[in-house]
Amino acid sequence: MTIDMAQFHQVFFDESFEGLDVMESGLLNMDPGTADTEEINSIFRAAHSIKGGSGTFGFTEISNFTHVMETLLDEMRDGRREVTAVAVDALLRSVDVLREMLKAVSADDTIDMDDVQAQQSELEAILNNSESAAPAAGANSAQPAADGAEAITGWRVVFRPLPHMMRTGNDPLRIIQELTDLGDVKVEGDASLLPRLAELDPEECFLSWVITVNEALEKSQISEVFDWVEDDCELSIVPIVTEAVAEQVEAPEVESAVQASEPAQPERRQGERRAEDRRSPVDRRQNDRRSGGGASGSSSIRVDINKIDGLINMVGELVITQSMLSMLGEDFTIDRVERLQDGLAQLERHTRELQESVMQIRMLPISFTFSRFPRLVHDLSSKMGKKIELKMSGEQTEVDKTVIEKIGDPLVHLVRNSLDHGIEMPEVRKAAGKPETGTVHLSAAHRGGNIIIEIRDDGKGLDKHRIESKAIERGLITEEHNLTDQQIYELIFQAGFSTAEQISDVSGRGVGMDVVRKNINELGGSIEIESEMGKGSAIIIRLPLTLAILDGQTIAVGDEIYIVPLVSIIESIQLKPDMINLVAGRGETFKLRNDYLPIVRLHEVFGIESVKTTDLMSGLLVVVEGDGKRCGLFVDDLIGQQQVVIKSLEANYKRVDGLSGATILGDGSVALILDIPGIIRLSSQKYSVADLKQSA
Repeated sequence: MTIDMAQFHQVFFDESFEGLDVMESGLLNMDPGTADTEEINSIFRAAHSIKGGSGTFGFTEISNFTHVMETLLDEMRDGRREVTAVAVDALLRSVDVLREMLKAVSADDTIDMDDVQAQQSELEAILNNSESAAPAAGANSAQPAADGAEAITGWRVVFRPLPHMMRTGNDPLRIIQELTDLGDVKVEGDASLLPRLAELDPEECFLSWVITVNEALEKSQISEVFDWVEDDCELSIVPIVTEAVAEQVEAPEVESAVQASEPAQPERRQGERRAEDRRSPVDRRQNDRRSGGGASGSSSIRVDINKIDGLINMVGELVITQSMLSMLGEDFTIDRVERLQDGLAQLERHTRELQESVMQIRMLPISFTFSRFPRLVHDLSSKMGKKIELKMSGEQTEVDKTVIEKIGDPLVHLVRNSLDHGIEMPEVRKAAGKPETGTVHLSAAHRGGNIIIEIRDDGKGLDKHRIESKAIERGLITEEHNLTDQQIYELIFQAGFSTAEQISDVSGRGVGMDVVRKNINELGGSIEIESEMGKGSAIIIRLPLTLAILDGQTIAVGDEIYIVPLVSIIESIQLKPDMINLVAGRGETFKLRNDYLPIVRLHEVFGIESVKTTDLMSGLLVVVEGDGKRCGLFVDDLIGQQQVVIKSLEANYKRVDGLSGATILGDGSVALILDIPGIIRLSSQKYSVADLKQSA
């Protein structure tokens, strides 16, 4: 039977991208000259995994390129090559190239071989530097005999897996396949220890192999194939030599090879290690990510087994409750009403718990988004000639998978702006009495029903006077406007707004901040700015934990029912005559404490005629906030608070301004969910048009 290997491709790509994350993180943490051996080993094993997997699935270009990276890393971990900044930077660029190769292959696109060849040439140039790559004393290699004849013509490998090896996730056949990629190889299997079928444990390995490698390779090239399983097998690697130098091989080594080829009791080599530590870094990372991990943008998701167990238990409880209610329904009598009410309450509780369990499955740590920023800061700080330290906290804060996928690009914009506009050049910071190294702090935390993401820096802060003058220059405001600091900071979210004196390839064209706000609004979130001149700035993003469930306030406008997100509601009030004012250019307003806020009549926005009243004194005003602006929504009545399941309007109908989605209520009717920032924008546009008509 032929196995279709294509079914395993997605697993290979997922694990390879995780391996690239391991490599990139390790390289960024590496201190040239004093590199941690374990760190290099982790990077090497990740590269080794990608090389082996790509070879198994026939992705030759990836396997060949990774082999060159692996060779350089091998020399570093063996001490044959010093870890230099040049080599680390080359390996980082190689990780980028390898990532693009994997993306191309996974999408069935063509690999850009020009980039691959250019980067491979850079790696080979480093490898061919004879001074830095000089072999360490005693390095194991196939040395020529004194008379010019080759002493070693090949290798004889005896590979006997211990019974438990396959339980560690290692496949002997895959290891042998990688060995055959080294050249002319002959493989002989030994099934002498295979038990009878009735005694066969399918999770244990009873086979062994004698492998003849007819190539004059270095011993390290053979042994590295077995790096992951060195404690899970009996292994002998003995050179095959020509007759002229056969007597040079010491008798004890030949004797040990003979002994190794005979059946023996399982033994550990080089001491005991935990099974967890014997796995590849990709395997360990995969296990870590099962606590809520998954590749960003992937159609699949890895889930902690405890979450699955909890979900199964909840379903079991739900089945029991359903069975109880079914029994109550048979020959129902009035004296069973109390038991029926208890059963319905129990059903409601189990349904809510089931909902929470299902939502937890979609929750991923935000580290999957944060993980891209160490590399971004490393590259841009070097490019701009700045000294910048990135600090991260709250990486394990969990948020909905969809939020993870969509928040990445806005965060990249904000961090780049912080690096470019916020952090000063070292000499400027020193002159201002600051450390030469600036700090950018990226953090995440749960607060109430939201996740709060902050990007803080200790740079120069926002120059509110410059922002204000630029806004006046562009006609966004007039000199008569008396804006608060927060209102001035809000101006940078206007499309095309920029205070940069020079345009760079990092920022300065005014493209980005308006898109950032738009993307965050689409996630149901908000963004605000804190800044102090000379001290630094902070961008604060508030996002819902999930995009599937919403806590909302149900309101009535005529015969229509709407949902207002609870996070947008400040308060609800009954108006009095002395609170209402008419302000030119803003229409109807009401005074709330010391501020005048616009009134938005929802029946006018949505063209509803069946309202109970148009008298502001007779209805209710729901004070809401979005995009840093507040207004009062005039409604007929408040019905109640409830959780609703969000259905996309855009996917099922089309995009509608002022609405973010819809939901189905308990009676089967459809209620529309209000987009508060959109409602405020619609209201502002209405009065802007009125001003134009009046001036005309």
